[in-house]
Amino acid sequence: MKKHIAVVALATAAAISLAGCAGSPGSSPNAHVDLTFWHGYTEADGKVLDQIVKDFNKSQDKVTISTQTKTWAVIDDTMLPALSAKKGPDIVAMTSDRLPVYAEKKALVDLSDFYRKDSSNTAKLKEQAVAMETVGGKQYGVPSGFVPLSVIYNKKLFSAAGITAFPTTWDAWVADAKKLTKDTNGDGTPEQYGLVLPDHQTVGNGIWPSLFAGNGGSITNKAGTKATIDSAANKATLAYWSKAVRDDKISPTGVDGIAADKLFTAGKTAMEIGGPWMAGVAKASGIDYGIAAIPAGPKAQAASAIGISLGVTAQTDDPKRAAAEQFLTYFNEKTVATKWALGSGWPPLRTDVSAADVDANPTVATLTGLPGETIPLLPGVVNSGDVLTAIDTATQKAMSGGNPADLLATADSSVKSALK
Repeated sequence: MKKHIAVVALATAAAISLAGCAGSPGSSPNAHVDLTFWHGYTEADGKVLDQIVKDFNKSQDKVTISTQTKTWAVIDDTMLPALSAKKGPDIVAMTSDRLPVYAEKKALVDLSDFYRKDSSNTAKLKEQAVAMETVGGKQYGVPSGFVPLSVIYNKKLFSAAGITAFPTTWDAWVADAKKLTKDTNGDGTPEQYGLVLPDHQTVGNGIWPSLFAGNGGSITNKAGTKATIDSAANKATLAYWSKAVRDDKISPTGVDGIAADKLFTAGKTAMEIGGPWMAGVAKASGIDYGIAAIPAGPKAQAASAIGISLGVTAQTDDPKRAAAEQFLTYFNEKTVATKWALGSGWPPLRTDVSAADVDANPTVATLTGLPGETIPLLPGVVNSGDVLTAIDTATQKAMSGGNPADLLATADSSVKSALK
């Protein structure tokens, strides 16, 4: 994700201003509280979230929340200046990779005490999802989205190739991708690829962290304080997939996540790693699709997660913070959490909501029941953009024939600098 000049330029002023925003004295504890909630859910999921907010407003008479829908980029560009002017949101949804940035700038309230309350409905939240809300051992948000990347595949192309079951290991995955790759005119450039494997700017930035994890590798340690990208496991992963892409030509090179989507919806590739929204995109493109877990690597079956966080901003005073926590408690309640999963298309955030509980939405049920470990992407890392750039550089050059050892050594230096 690109750094935003406005955010950087206003960081110091915003932090100073925000430090004095909270705790306005004299507010009556029984007074009605009005809250503003910014979110970037712009499709059907946004309508569902807005309805949940309306239901909350009707459920009691002390708090009224007004939602404002903005793109994620606009939220990221404008939140700090708006909070500095005390015209920002009280509750905000943001992509989880940005949460550490705003936590460090003191734009978000520490919710650790909220998590400690039995009444908060947080005890059943998925541990990995909560990890994405944690910075320096403190929770600064509540997850509203946490979904592992998965493989979406074209059933018609699978059937034509005689493949009756989705592969479960890397070797089987590559073997099937080779069967699905078609170069009918023999010019060396396939008209149909078995798999499109983006080598930079991947969906949720999580494809390569998923593959590294499948072979026992990682980008940083779990605390996000130490670089671990330069490892023998990651070198082997880059070498394995470089061979499959360049020698077996199962995927084009130089492709990013957006181009990968276009290839899949055009029917020019049989498989793509994506998020839950790809089901709707495939359906709109007339593709009979299936969804499966990313196949297991030599060491593990793992998938990085895309996450969205709900935070309470430092603009709030004590009554507003209490009101915001009241809404978060409501949002985390099992019935509401199930409604949110069914309507948004994202798998449930609670461990006690099963695939059977959401079988009214087949995509959600499939995503809920996928095997393998879901890993949070760079939890607590403030300069995640710099880390992701280092990954992109290494993977893109590796797929073009670069030496994995040299590329990961360079990436390691960049990641270490970003973590300082």
